[in-house]
Amino acid sequence: MATTWTDDLTPSQSFWDRAARKYAASPIKNQAAYEKTLARTTEHLCPQDAVLELGCGTGSTALLLAGNVASYLATDFSSGMIEIANEKLATEMADGAGPAGLRFAVADGFSDKVQPSGSMAGYDAVLAYNFLHLVENPEDLLERVRGLLKPGGLYISKTVCLKDKAWIFGPMIKIMQLFGKAPFVSMLSFQSLEDMISKAGFEIIETGTYPEPRSRFVVARKI
Repeated sequence: MATTWTDDLTPSQSFWDRAARKYAASPIKNQAAYEKTLARTTEHLCPQDAVLELGCGTGSTALLLAGNVASYLATDFSSGMIEIANEKLATEMADGAGPAGLRFAVADGFSDKVQPSGSMAGYDAVLAYNFLHLVENPEDLLERVRGLLKPGGLYISKTVCLKDKAWIFGPMIKIMQLFGKAPFVSMLSFQSLEDMISKAGFEIIETGTYPEPRSRFVVARKI
């Protein structure tokens, strides 16, 4: 059954709300891989595009990408994350550097808030970075993403795949979850991730691993 947005916090929402300020203050672990992800994403975006980002966190990536497109709705189900994202946007707008088409919203992928607005036939691209492995119902989410896209629209994502080390990470994460120190995490492999995307009605047109060995970048076109 598809998840729907409610006002009741899930354990994962509570985790990310608590972690938001610490997360915002943490440096990017691999700057070169991050810049590679941004560069490859930008290659697939056009100035007239309408873009949706799911799981945007504190908005750093949205602030860097939004200037390349006409409109950019960046969402996260954590109100703590979006509060910080709006603070960042307000600072950039005050400095005259904020992307005019960028908007942040507290929403998950199934929320009415992410529905294409007005006469939009759908989004040109849906982005999701370091996100799908944190979703409890990824098949349902991919079906939803496909429905939000225009014909031929792109799903651009990066997903942490821990399946090859599940015997280490699985028990460790379970223990941390018991103490509220970790969110839900799905143990995916590159193959299971790409099979799931393909089965949801997408043609995979580009893959990469930024950084090695477990962060899988995928660009997939709606078919």
